[in-house]
Amino acid sequence: MGIIYVLIAGSLWGAMGIFVRGLASCGLSSIEICFVRMVVSTLLMAGYFLIFNRAALKIKLKDIWCFIGTGVFSLTFFGFCYFTTIQMTSMSVAAVLLYTSPIFILLLSAILFKEKITRKMLICVIIAILGCAFVSGIFGGGSNITPIGFLIGLGAGLGYGLYSIFGRYAINKGYGPLTITFYSFLFSSFALIFLTKPIEIWNKLFVYAGQNGMPIYITIIYVIGTALIVTILPYIFYTVGLTKVENSKAAVVACIEPIMATIFGFIIFHEIPGVGEFIGIVLVLAAIVMLNMPVKSNPKSTMK
Repeated sequence: MGIIYVLIAGSLWGAMGIFVRGLASCGLSSIEICFVRMVVSTLLMAGYFLIFNRAALKIKLKDIWCFIGTGVFSLTFFGFCYFTTIQMTSMSVAAVLLYTSPIFILLLSAILFKEKITRKMLICVIIAILGCAFVSGIFGGGSNITPIGFLIGLGAGLGYGLYSIFGRYAINKGYGPLTITFYSFLFSSFALIFLTKPIEIWNKLFVYAGQNGMPIYITIIYVIGTALIVTILPYIFYTVGLTKVENSKAAVVACIEPIMATIFGFIIFHEIPGVGEFIGIVLVLAAIVMLNMPVKSNPKSTMK
């Protein structure tokens, strides 16, 4: 069942482009969109907790590092690195480097949580990353990448993967998915304040956009949709999934995101996927299916 939750999370993340394009049409930069996602998501979840479940807001001060980890070192750090990589290279290169995250999760989970690195897991990770590379279009050529851009892109993959690592620590300490998700957004919002200008973001959304013909209610739909549909719900589903499956397995299954992004692009924006995208889709699906196929256990070795 945990796999299903992660698949739902990845599918919802795949719809992000729909709302990102809407917010970008209001004049927001990528990092400003990240700020809107985190702040509005935090406010919506805070409202829910205050009305329905105040007990879930309680955390121990000694455990706060877990949420600083998921919020600052994961969400904020990966967002900053990802958007910087896009600016320095291209969206396709940034996407591929972002999806190196399963490698970091695999290694860190083996070191910190003693998760076994099996041969099947390694093969699935490699196939999934290769599939993401095809879906991103990086094999189409024309990508300009520098050593600094490459390193920052790897930083995005590391930051993306750190949510699973710090989230696992929080889960092991007894915190529920809603609590982990909320405090992750909260600490990320605090960090993003120093990377953006909130007043300018407000003006772009509700002043300049209106002057340029964007109805306020459309802007509100984009803002709420970005927070609820592609931020709050997928992170909750993913965190629930982490309570039921290993970090490394969840990381591979989450690679469904670029596939769903391609599908949504075709349905909504009539973007016709090419041969490379179809190859990537097949590879990622193959990795997910292979990952969930039963294998004969071999207690004598951690490498199968």
